[in-house]
Amino acid sequence: MSTLLHRYFGRDTPLIRLQDHAARLARLQHVLAPALPAQCANACHVANLKEDVLTISAFGSAVAVRLRQMIPSLLDHFARAGYSLQSIRIKVGLPESSPVRTKPKTRSLSNTARAQIETFATTLPADAPLRAALETLVRRSSPPTGNLTE
Repeated sequence: MSTLLHRYFGRDTPLIRLQDHAARLARLQHVLAPALPAQCANACHVANLKEDVLTISAFGSAVAVRLRQMIPSLLDHFARAGYSLQSIRIKVGLPESSPVRTKPKTRSLSNTARAQIETFATTLPADAPLRAALETLVRRSSPPTGNLTE
């Protein structure tokens, strides 16, 4: 099986070219990051390099405008780092969507159940994940509506 993999990595294959291109883009990203203001550093990334034209994707039009203003200084920065670029293109992209965090559900536990869970949790070792989960359950729970104790 390993000889099959070596066959692919030993030649000039599309996989090797893709891996080299990805590594080149990662190096360019490391060169780009220190040249950016703090507010732009996390809002853009190197998207592509083709025929000495670097494409940077900016998350939002405000960041794109700021980057367009910085193109001459970015070209100088890349030249000092050893990358002679013909030009830099800025594309407006959408930021990667982060999962929407929902508020934890409030559980309804009777006072007796809360007390029993708390008592059981104290019998577990202090670093036990189950103990932490039970303590979180008790902390996030609320007594049921009404005067139930069971």
